Amino acid sequence: IKARAVSLLCDDMPVIADDSGLCIDALDGAPGLYSARFAGEEATDEDRNKKILKLMENEENRHAYYIASVAFIFPDGREITAEGKVEGEIMTKEEGTGGFGYDPLFYCTEIGKSFGVATPEEKNAVSHRGRALKNLCEILKKEMEE
Repeated sequence: IKARAVSLLCDDMPVIADDSGLCIDALDGAPGLYSARFAGEEATDEDRNKKILKLMENEENRHAYYIASVAFIFPDGREITAEGKVEGEIMTKEEGTGGFGYDPLFYCTEIGKSFGVATPEEKNAVSHRGRALKNLCEILKKEMEE
């Protein structure tokens, strides 16, 4: 939706846009696309994290993942999309103060720690946005070869 809206303003220019969110199995994929607004329009990161902890209090299935979707629109209107994902679990309490948003609640199984204590380099190595962009690049390479 974002990419299409911008493409209307950018004649003869390619457009790229992304969106991402945290998906929690026990919450049927919520907060998902509504991650930023999950606890209300004026909510802080602290408010959102408290809401997640409250909703997850008695949940055994703590599996979660960050997902990013990237859209690329060519000047001729053709569209390409790609996704990237990083798997993990929702912890029972916040750990660390680094990152942003839900990072202190998200334990990344690939790096073995919460995103709240992970270094920027560690997070970048498993980034859902980075993976989405890498996947997009692969699709664009194939597109250009054809």
